[in-house]
Amino acid sequence: MLDASLQFGRHFVYLRLGMKIFCVGLNYPEHNKELEGALIKREEPVIFTKPDSALLSGGKPFFIPDYTRQCDYEAELVIRICRLGRSIAQRWAHRYYDQVTVGIDFTARDLQHKLRAGGLPWELSKGFDGSAVIGDMQKLDELPDIQDIHFRLDKNGETVQRGHTADMLYRVDEVVSYISRFFTLKMGDLIYTGTPVGVGPVQENDHLEGYLEDKKVLDFYVR
Repeated sequence: MLDASLQFGRHFVYLRLGMKIFCVGLNYPEHNKELEGALIKREEPVIFTKPDSALLSGGKPFFIPDYTRQCDYEAELVIRICRLGRSIAQRWAHRYYDQVTVGIDFTARDLQHKLRAGGLPWELSKGFDGSAVIGDMQKLDELPDIQDIHFRLDKNGETVQRGHTADMLYRVDEVVSYISRFFTLKMGDLIYTGTPVGVGPVQENDHLEGYLEDKKVLDFYVR
């Protein structure tokens, strides 16, 4: 397996080629109401994956796919796995991630609705190339407790999403432990931990900026 060192802004992060990207769906109460019309907390977290070709870093532009007429942004706190782990106990989960940032899980919403209505898998609407945008990684020891972090997304200079990790239905350590029951977590794997309320479509030339607390960690344009 080949390895690579990728640069996220001024930060170099060692990633394994073939890394896994995990995402948590419906992990914030108000977002659940936004999409489902009601607050829903399922018995277990909703987990889906994206291929490594979905990763978009370094402030490169995001190109709206030609097969969707509604491509939605979903800003999320992203954690980076720093060690090998399988069937991780929740009380030890904090040892398995060391950096965080803001990322965007782009969704071809119209395609997702069509696939779900037909009872079909909806990976095509979530896992396409460039759909996992990621910002500059920040060390956890420079931030508040993982469940007390504020983040936000600005579009064209106006804030469209605000998140506080205290509002998560499934906390970060719960998510790490749960995913590790089914997948071996490896260094460089990423977990997108869910989006707060305020998702919406992007248009050509939109300027998106993501902030972790008050620090800008994400900055790119839509094309």
